Amino acid sequence: MRLQDTGLTKEEIKAKVDTYMIETYERFDMVAERARGMYVYDEQGTPYLDFYAGIAVNSAGSCNDKVVLAVIDQVMDIMQTFNYPYTVPQALLAEKICTTIGMDKIFYQNSGTEANEAMIKLARKYGVETYGPHKFEIISAKMSFHGRTFGAMSATGQPDNACQVGFGDMTPGFKYATYNDLRSFEEAITENTIGIMVEPVQGEGGVHPAKPEFLKGLRKLCDDKGILLLIDEVQTGWCRTGAVMSYMNYGIKPDIVSMAKAMGGGMPIAAICATKKVAKAFTMGSHGSTFGGHPVCCAAAFAEVNELLDRDLAGNAKKMGAYFLEQAREKIPALKEARGQGCMLGLEFEEGINSVDVKHKCFDKKLLTTAIGTQVLRLVPPLILQKEHVDEAIRIIAEAVKELM
Repeated sequence: MRLQDTGLTKEEIKAKVDTYMIETYERFDMVAERARGMYVYDEQGTPYLDFYAGIAVNSAGSCNDKVVLAVIDQVMDIMQTFNYPYTVPQALLAEKICTTIGMDKIFYQNSGTEANEAMIKLARKYGVETYGPHKFEIISAKMSFHGRTFGAMSATGQPDNACQVGFGDMTPGFKYATYNDLRSFEEAITENTIGIMVEPVQGEGGVHPAKPEFLKGLRKLCDDKGILLLIDEVQTGWCRTGAVMSYMNYGIKPDIVSMAKAMGGGMPIAAICATKKVAKAFTMGSHGSTFGGHPVCCAAAFAEVNELLDRDLAGNAKKMGAYFLEQAREKIPALKEARGQGCMLGLEFEEGINSVDVKHKCFDKKLLTTAIGTQVLRLVPPLILQKEHVDEAIRIIAEAVKELM
């Protein structure tokens, strides 16, 4: 639905949102009406170069033709049926994902935080049933972010983050260690620990990739201690970081992995994958979801995953991410550090340059980005980007920073 079809003005739409919606988002001053490939178009048809992709969602480009057709075809057949009958998209997607990433079993959810809830629940149930009622503690990283439902936000290692403040006590059974510090995690393990849960690249924590020795060390540590390694790939998964899953960059395999965002190509879907040994802990009735494995979302995800793989968008992410960092270090002023993995990129600015101000300046210049705190600009563009898109984004960011100096 477009603004012109309603007879309303942009200001009237904004007023309705202000009146009726509980607002927890800092809005861009635009009505997003259309999106294709690397661009989002406002109510006047003005194109904005998209370097946030719905926050790491539209990886094969917005409204990818094959994903759109898959949605239309499936909507014409059946939209929802719960999980009593079998459906073709669900089965095909399950096989594609498990065989592609080398995992045994999959369970569908609707969002990243739900996937992380399922991962936490599966690990705890496995621990309690295998070792006894004490074995349910999970160690996650300081400055991590795992979602906004109670289990996931309790696993989030940011006690001063707005997602935790004001909600009372967090869910028990979590403790935090220092990211990229193997000894810190080793010292945190007790007889109650069943798992270690980390992101291969901390996103909301400032776009910090795991060091190879850290992630490989965690795998060995978990093996030595007989505990589980849980990898949160909600934001990093499906070609974003230069490999199909970020853990593949490190030559390891988790016991459970969560995924969402890019998986659905714009449709809401998520999942966890696990080894057979661990997956057995979920038994009839122990977990479920009304919309998890939704036929339309599975059809979209099957098309999206095939697009990402067939076009080697992981390879393009690796190449374009390296080019972006090279150009950023050369051309963007007041830059303290440019870092990332593949096309999950962070620009940290020197004192005096506020990343939120940079984000707004970029928006004024028709570039969409997102900020983390006040020092880091996060860029997670569609993985179909080319050098000309990178060059344009670098030019706009550099201009924005100069205007703020």
